[in-house]
Amino acid sequence: MDSSITRSLDADGVAVVAVEGEIDFSNADELADCVRAAVTEWSPPMVRVDLRGARFIDSTGLGALIEGYRAAIGIEARFLVVNPTPAFRRVLDVTGLCDFFGLGDVVEAEPTRATGT
Repeated sequence: MDSSITRSLDADGVAVVAVEGEIDFSNADELADCVRAAVTEWSPPMVRVDLRGARFIDSTGLGALIEGYRAAIGIEARFLVVNPTPAFRRVLDVTGLCDFFGLGDVVEAEPTRATGT
């Protein structure tokens, strides 16, 4: 497995958990633990989980994100998932988790002149 999960505290007090690689049964607990540690140690007003470098997620990974959400709201912090790839976005949309994780409505791309689609 090729993955890395890190946490940092931005200058504005926001906790950022960044995921590189896969989120699956082998490291889902690590992701949830990382978010809980950030919440416990820093009591941030917001937790952002950055999926820019993530390539895969399974149901245990979604469960870890939900656990992170619960930890954040437990201290009345906002919980946001940011920079999902289109594939991740589809998974979160199909499972009904987009709004839950602060992603809002999917905006359809504007038609292009070249393709008309």
